[in-house]
Amino acid sequence: MLKQITLLAVAVCMLSVGYAGAAETKNIKFNFKNAEPVVFSHSLHLKKYNNNCKICHDAIYNLRNKKHFTMAEMEKTKSCGACHSGIKAFSVASEKDCSRCHSGKPKDVTYTVKGLGIAVFSHATHIAKTGGACKGCHNSSVITGKEKAVTMTEMEKGRTCGSCHNGKRAFAVTANCDRCHKGLKPKEITFNLKGVTPATFSHSFHTQAYSCKDCHTKNFPYKTVVGKSTMGDMAKDKSCGICHNGKDAFASSGDCDKCHKGMKPGKITFKTSAGEATFSHEFHTQAYKCADCHTKIFPFKSGALKVTMGDMEAGKSCGVCHNKGKDAFSVQDDCGKCHKM
Repeated sequence: MLKQITLLAVAVCMLSVGYAGAAETKNIKFNFKNAEPVVFSHSLHLKKYNNNCKICHDAIYNLRNKKHFTMAEMEKTKSCGACHSGIKAFSVASEKDCSRCHSGKPKDVTYTVKGLGIAVFSHATHIAKTGGACKGCHNSSVITGKEKAVTMTEMEKGRTCGSCHNGKRAFAVTANCDRCHKGLKPKEITFNLKGVTPATFSHSFHTQAYSCKDCHTKNFPYKTVVGKSTMGDMAKDKSCGICHNGKDAFASSGDCDKCHKGMKPGKITFKTSAGEATFSHEFHTQAYKCADCHTKIFPFKSGALKVTMGDMEAGKSCGVCHNKGKDAFSVQDDCGKCHKM
């Protein structure tokens, strides 16, 4: 009886091993989002190496620590590249042998970009253009398999698509936005500002006269509101002031309501030892333009300029116009006109 139980146990063990072996020696599919699966055949490789599993396990593949390898890593003798180096077997780096593992036609790759719709990369178009030279992109440098999404600025510096789309080998990534972003219609950008009405930048208006590359990324990054420029900065030919300089387009220091629609600058109150002094924008803009004061005399930010009555009497700040009765009443007279005493 004991002998029968022992034989039964041995049979069960052998059957278990048989099932385990069957499970382990099935074909393995490596699935890709934009291409047909790569199939690894256990039977083919076991036949090649006389059923010696130890050649790969765990010398090359650790079944307890599964890891995905890129082609770049394989070319450095990792994973399949340990044997497929051109010595024992065909090389993973050999372009003519790509189809031996990667069968079928590569699919289009779709990139969903926030605010810009989708950009589609056509494998078919690029393969036809390069004559099937996969290694032109999949060369451990341009496409490594582990890079994260790259920005347009990074492409301009030669990353991914920008390695070819540089204006020499192919159209530049900075120029023809709608060639990749089909139906691209950049939105208006609204800048919400404290104390004044919002300023709106219209892409549709500006692209009637300019191309994308005139501004991006020479003057502006592609990402909205990266860093902030003051009106003082613009008056020094930065940001919008590069074009809005009074020569190429209306100056950023004048015609404020062209950008800040419905703008009505409020009163500014200065607290002084002689009582509050009030400046009325509404009163002064009846006779003067914004550019008469900003930023030639005053910065746009309230309270940024600190001056004394002595400074004004010397022709600074309000004293530029309130100059002993030539342009307006003198700051030395009629204190009650400004100060609530």
